[in-house]
Amino acid sequence: MYQGLEGYVHEPVVVKKQAEDASTLLPRVHRVASLQKRWLLGTHHGAVRPEHLDYYLDEFAFRFNRRTSAWRGKLFYRLAQQAVQVEPVPYQALIKHISPGPEPKG
Repeated sequence: MYQGLEGYVHEPVVVKKQAEDASTLLPRVHRVASLQKRWLLGTHHGAVRPEHLDYYLDEFAFRFNRRTSAWRGKLFYRLAQQAVQVEPVPYQALIKHISPGPEPKG
């Protein structure tokens, strides 16, 4: 499941020295990680830039937390409402703390 995540080394650890593995103790954690990876591939078609990963994860969390909302039609309305309540941030200010990485492929 964690193959292909650049810069991440998966080290399985038994949680609280239980006999069960983490997928048994925390089954939804692996499901959410899998959903997030599928969402990134499906939405961004693999063109994910490391300097924007925090923002991709924020959007995924926003959508995931509202997936069962009775008012799904208001998702865009609420997002737009929140967006106009904060001052705009220039692109360079968003990425100034990140060193430039390689250009995306494709």
